[in-house]
Amino acid sequence: MEPRLDPGKASPAILKAMMGLEAAVRAAGLEPALVDLVKLRASQINGCAYCMDMHAKDLRARGEKQERLDVLNAWREAPFYSDRERAALAWTEAVTLIAQDHVPDDVYNETRRHFSDVELANLTLAIVAINGWNRFGVAFRFVPGTYQSTVKQEKSHSA
Repeated sequence: MEPRLDPGKASPAILKAMMGLEAAVRAAGLEPALVDLVKLRASQINGCAYCMDMHAKDLRARGEKQERLDVLNAWREAPFYSDRERAALAWTEAVTLIAQDHVPDDVYNETRRHFSDVELANLTLAIVAINGWNRFGVAFRFVPGTYQSTVKQEKSHSA
């Protein structure tokens, strides 16, 4: 598959705006590994290979266990995720697939048990940002495989 165009080169204001969203997400105070997990899950749903490659590499650089990455698409059936991660993943799916069921009350209520008001707003911003990146990546066919993580190695994550 050939890339279509680089939207950041075509319109530098787009890249500036998206990087502003990313800066806000990074400054939000959520656990970086949780944010990357959410970004990977949304990218799986949206079929953005470039973003899946990027966030899997960042998660591995953070010390993420491969088995958690391997079964992320079936996180409900796997014992590898904490309750907070499960709530974030359910929220990610509901917000990413908003046209299907909007965001059901049960998903909202469960997520509220694990996230403060500020955290939930910031988690939603992270989901909004990755969904935006996914749309650029899929529409313009960003090519996976070239991304090199700049994340510093962290300790392993487990439920």
